[in-house]
Amino acid sequence: MRHGKLTPSALRRYGFIVSFLLLPLALYIVFFVSPNLQAIQLAFTNSRGISPTFAYVGFDNFTRLFDDDVFWAAVRHHGVILLAMPLLSLLIALFFSFLLNLGGGQRNGRMAGVWGSGFYKVVFFFPQVLAVAIVGVLFQAILRPDKDGILNSALALIGVDPVGWLIDPDLALWTIIGVAVWQAVGFYVVLFSAGMASVPKEIFEAAALDGANRFTLFFRITIPLIWNTVQVGWVYLGIAAFDCFALVQVLSVDRGGPDNATTVLPLEIWRQAFSYYRFGYSSAMGVALVFLVLTFAALTLRVTRRERIEF
Repeated sequence: MRHGKLTPSALRRYGFIVSFLLLPLALYIVFFVSPNLQAIQLAFTNSRGISPTFAYVGFDNFTRLFDDDVFWAAVRHHGVILLAMPLLSLLIALFFSFLLNLGGGQRNGRMAGVWGSGFYKVVFFFPQVLAVAIVGVLFQAILRPDKDGILNSALALIGVDPVGWLIDPDLALWTIIGVAVWQAVGFYVVLFSAGMASVPKEIFEAAALDGANRFTLFFRITIPLIWNTVQVGWVYLGIAAFDCFALVQVLSVDRGGPDNATTVLPLEIWRQAFSYYRFGYSSAMGVALVFLVLTFAALTLRVTRRERIEF
């Protein structure tokens, strides 16, 4: 570039870069931006999805949300899932990651994980290989309310009566949260293990030589050093907490039951659109869900922000 003008070589270079960006940008606009804008448009209509004609109703669909008990029940369930699932998943994943990477103490002067840690990483990651629907079908057999259920048959051996894991309104949501945690933990074990592997082992070895026990290594050294990875995991799990569609669809009684005890917004959006043909109203729910997800992500990144530690 000379005197503020682009040289022919610079023009060719920028043209080459732009040519590679145009196709991804076009695909992003066509398959993401455009459908979302159409969904926002439908939220202001009375569209039933079976006719190309519809009328604009302003904010009527959003006004109906405030009087919809099922909508607010779903929001409350998301609040419970948002508190329980990320917290349990991250704590369990951090604990296992620490054991697999540093829990074995010093061996030959180097910090190491427990014996067989490589095998355990594969075992923990295995649920991630399974599709969510397969996980749901698997746990249908495990959580059957009669004595034929795998879990209830095990409890029967110690004299415990069968438990209605998925048919008891007080237990159903927590049971599904437990399944979601079981599926999520493996991925975050691998993620946090990668984060711990990126930290120079000399830091842990120096702390161990100074007398730091495992409790101190975990809370005072490991977590602060991989905090950025924990923050990313928290955001991902929080966004996942606003989903849970597949698990609830497969595991719950009557798709969100019993008595709406497990209903979530994605499931209710699907039901309003494809069972009741209220596409305008379901789009309004979708807009509300997007607002909740973006608000959560922004607040989480703001609250958990801290200075980055450079190695």
